[in-house]
Amino acid sequence: MSGLRALPSVDRLLGECGALIDAHGRASVTEALRTALAEIRRDPPQPLPDASAILRAVGNVLADQARSALRPVLNLTGTVLHTNLGRALLADEAISAAVAAMQAPAALEFDLDSGGRGERDSHLRGLLCELTGAEDATVVNNNASAVLIVLNTLARGREAVVSRGELIEIGGAFRMPAIMEQAGCHLREVGTTNRTHAKDYREAIGPETGLLMKVHTSNYRIEGFTKEVPAPELAGIAHEAGLPMVNDLGSGTLVDLRRWGLSPEPTVAEAVAEGADVVTFSGDKLLGGPQAGFIVGRREIIAKINKNPLKRALRMDKIRIAATEATLRLYRDPDRLAERLPTLRMLSRPEAEIRAQAERLAPLVAGLLGCQVRVIPCASQIGSGALPTETIPSAALALTPAPEALAERLRGLSTPIIGRIHDGALILDLRCLPGDAALLDALRG
Repeated sequence: MSGLRALPSVDRLLGECGALIDAHGRASVTEALRTALAEIRRDPPQPLPDASAILRAVGNVLADQARSALRPVLNLTGTVLHTNLGRALLADEAISAAVAAMQAPAALEFDLDSGGRGERDSHLRGLLCELTGAEDATVVNNNASAVLIVLNTLARGREAVVSRGELIEIGGAFRMPAIMEQAGCHLREVGTTNRTHAKDYREAIGPETGLLMKVHTSNYRIEGFTKEVPAPELAGIAHEAGLPMVNDLGSGTLVDLRRWGLSPEPTVAEAVAEGADVVTFSGDKLLGGPQAGFIVGRREIIAKINKNPLKRALRMDKIRIAATEATLRLYRDPDRLAERLPTLRMLSRPEAEIRAQAERLAPLVAGLLGCQVRVIPCASQIGSGALPTETIPSAALALTPAPEALAERLRGLSTPIIGRIHDGALILDLRCLPGDAALLDALRG
């Protein structure tokens, strides 16, 4: 016990840790010092730590406490639009716009021409109409919200007719039937899981029908003996009955992806041209912007949606509106889109370029980690919730032995590296790696 009297007091230690106090505040440092000294007294190590050792330990504890759990990581999973890792990376233009909106007051709902109150949707409406060909547009905080408010506006207390094969489940076990229930409308399933015919929709229409809905199955595929009613035909059936047709594209894209050698997806402009009265789609998936839910379509329907009280609860803030506007502006110049939009840039990276990168990095990674590293071909996935069945040829580093231990070790780095375990190896798909230095700096850190 007498040895413990040699421990420095809290007051003495506080006098020697000005940098810690500047970084974390006197109250936090004082509490951390008391905790550290109490632990030493409870279970004294031999020899007792001196003041500098105590301050180093307390500094580490405070640094860990100050570190956000929402940390930047290297996404080497092979899934470009990874739901659990935040989906799309923003373009430089979108980041600059968001920062500018954060740093100063902005004319979010202020009309600079008239000096009166403005509309926050006005910052995006013109661009969305220009890029999609729709009469009008509005925006909410994600696509699930977009579907929710559309259904609540057009079919509350009435039936929404949907093919059984399109009753999707999105991330986190959120299901289309549950969204319909929360929207206050009644689901009317038609057809079977694999086959739905035009007559199924016609026979379902009755006095209680509020709308016909088509849901793009962007996160799964049904193959084999299948049948679905094309959007133009479904729009015709709806209009014959005096009903609106809603087309939920899910991921949504504003450009033809075949231009960059990717599998085609229906564009929003195509969905509008095919007769849909309302089209909903996401902003943070194939579009490559921040999280958002877009609603485009007929002017009178958009006006009804904007009058729904839910609109205020689901609206976007100025930061995301600024980033979204900057992202949409990039689509005005499709010739440079792949070099300016990170999502499209990563999706369109040539396999040969990725393999060359893997060959350069393999011996360096092996030396830094002290493990075996092989270069292997692999298939990148476009998205876990967006086109998960579509893959792109890529190249990866396969790390062995003990892949689970290696994965844990890489997750514990200052900049965590996230891969996937497959066939007894830790696979680091390099499609999303911004440059050699990003990986090497993370490993050295």
